[in-house]
Amino acid sequence: MDKVDFHFIAVGGVGQSALAKILLCLGYNVSGSDIEESKYTKLIQSQGAKIYIGHSAQNIKGTPKVVISSAIKEDNPELIRAKELKLEIIHRSDCLKYISEKFPCFIGFSGTHGKTTTSGLLSYVMEKMNLKPSCAIGGIIPDINTNALSEKNSKYFIAELDESDGTIVKYKPNYLVINNLDEDHLDHYKNGLSDILDTFEELTNSTYKNSKIFLNIDNFGCQKFKNRVKQEVITYSIKQTADYCAKNIEYDELSSSFDIYKANEKLGEIELIIPGEHNVYNALAVVCVLDRLGYKFDDYKKHFKTFSGMGRRFQFIAQTKGVKIIDDYAHHPNEIKSTLNAIKNYKKRKVVIFQPHRYTRLKALWDEFLDSFNTIDKLYLVDVFTAGDKFDVTYNSKNFASEISKKGIDAKYVEGTIKEAGKKIAPELKENDLLLTLGAGDITEIGGVINDILAK
Repeated sequence: MDKVDFHFIAVGGVGQSALAKILLCLGYNVSGSDIEESKYTKLIQSQGAKIYIGHSAQNIKGTPKVVISSAIKEDNPELIRAKELKLEIIHRSDCLKYISEKFPCFIGFSGTHGKTTTSGLLSYVMEKMNLKPSCAIGGIIPDINTNALSEKNSKYFIAELDESDGTIVKYKPNYLVINNLDEDHLDHYKNGLSDILDTFEELTNSTYKNSKIFLNIDNFGCQKFKNRVKQEVITYSIKQTADYCAKNIEYDELSSSFDIYKANEKLGEIELIIPGEHNVYNALAVVCVLDRLGYKFDDYKKHFKTFSGMGRRFQFIAQTKGVKIIDDYAHHPNEIKSTLNAIKNYKKRKVVIFQPHRYTRLKALWDEFLDSFNTIDKLYLVDVFTAGDKFDVTYNSKNFASEISKKGIDAKYVEGTIKEAGKKIAPELKENDLLLTLGAGDITEIGGVINDILAK
């Protein structure tokens, strides 16, 4: 194996750390830096990586390949130093591509939503089947407590393929799952769905002729995309005729069960302990892949029932004084609707704390967001997680709370930091409330804040 050193700028991110961990397992020398210590930096440090806290030109040692993400700014001192030394600088997508080429079978999960859960679910099931997969996932698989698995002799490499910045076109998966294609990341895709479809066409055109493309044919974007695919297309659905279907779906308050059909042949029943229609789709997609890989239904069905979901994907946080707290990454209107649809059978009061992610997304999808919370009893809005965006005097959380209240939604804007907001909201919660915290930013911390207050 060619020995190559890698240095990751901002190695503490969930995606960067997954790549670093796999490279370590494959025998490469890895170093990395980040502005603060985290569970991810500690994990890869324990596995042999050299970790620096804080960004400094002096962190660049030797002649490594320097791995960056789209978030790294040009004035980063390590990036400046790498350029001065004329080192090879690669985007994290190039690093993922490099890793994927080390394995016989590359399985990629893509689409606007559901990538983390589907890639994590397949990784979990294959690991439980003792197939020893390698994987790079954009979230923690709680039952395995990792965002990456790696075995030197793995046959399968499973990865979540990010479409947000267009770099997805670099990959050549043997199996490609497209969960859905909806308008999102409009800062990059200026023409909305049209640009997204063009990007995915470029992706599928770059894969192998014998690659298999799995499409959720119930999704409008996937329907439009189907005829643009040149490889074999395998469809899945819960609403219409397809190659694979989920039928006889039964939803409980926080779980579900359904039958899987391959054409007209019933393969068997799947039971999930995670709720919602979107998770039926996620499980169905994974069954499609496992079946096409040649595995028997009875050999993997039992592992679906023990999968408790991904970190930040309808993740149970705590239950104190009757208040059940669930955290979810949903930050796009379609994701929010899917998550809230998952709790439609919950009998008690449903309360949501929502943190919009970026002013630009809130502005671009304002009307869609306003139509996303119709099924809940109480909505709290905390300040927008800026992710580098500038404050918008019109499209912000305070105005959103005011506007959605006009639609008859019981909404309230809560000003301040996450900790301050948590202190204000906690006293207003009632016994038996189901509290969902939604968003892609630091909203994930508010559940712990509220639980600590309730526990006193």
